[in-house]
Amino acid sequence: MTATETSRNRAAPATQIWRAQTRAELLVTLRRGESVLLTFLIPIVILGFFSSVSVFPYGNGDAVDFLFPGTMALAVMSTAFVSTAIATGFERQMGVLKRLGSTPLTRGNLLAAKTTSIVLIEALQVVVLVVEGYLLGFRFDGSRLGLAFLAAALATVAFAGFGLLMAGTLPALTTLAAANGTYLLLLLLSGMLFPVDKLPGPLQVVSELLPSGALSEIFRGTLADGTVTGRAWIVLVAWAVAAPLAAARTFRWE
Repeated sequence: MTATETSRNRAAPATQIWRAQTRAELLVTLRRGESVLLTFLIPIVILGFFSSVSVFPYGNGDAVDFLFPGTMALAVMSTAFVSTAIATGFERQMGVLKRLGSTPLTRGNLLAAKTTSIVLIEALQVVVLVVEGYLLGFRFDGSRLGLAFLAAALATVAFAGFGLLMAGTLPALTTLAAANGTYLLLLLLSGMLFPVDKLPGPLQVVSELLPSGALSEIFRGTLADGTVTGRAWIVLVAWAVAAPLAAARTFRWE
């Protein structure tokens, strides 16, 4: 047997394990009906409500033109970060992850499977939000949809890694509180619901360094033909690399 064949034989089981765990993660997530419903409903309700009610100043354009990219970013953050952190935290507390740790499944396989299942659920969210946005009057003026998909992928990895970092190191109830508190903070400092320039100067600087702020800026620039700075891409890539690496190094099965 050649070295190449040996490498392939070793890689195949890992791929099969990842696929099997991805299917399991997806099925378990979909069975948590109330959680999935809440994850889907929050961005939908926010987009519909704030597009119809004049609460924040959005300039001369329609509110939906500003809100749609931000709501898409919110959907990615809700699914990849909050849902993942809380669900995984309680799986760890109840011993589910401990049992998985006794199988050939590695920490890397588990983190990859959870991230993949998140991407599949987000794809459904995107379809629903695109339909809603179109009905509310949003039109895709940007010509860089490929970059928007790239940003969504990077943000998913970043937020999932951050959520798994919490779930893999903190007690379940602490993860629950920390995830919701961090989610609210990221939302308020992201520019998803109102322009970042309405924040005080120091908070604008903080927003620029957060993955939520970077994703919101990139989505707004790529979906609505706005401006995207190189800084936003650097911030998003940095989080997409650092968060999952930190999660993989610190994640504990129990």
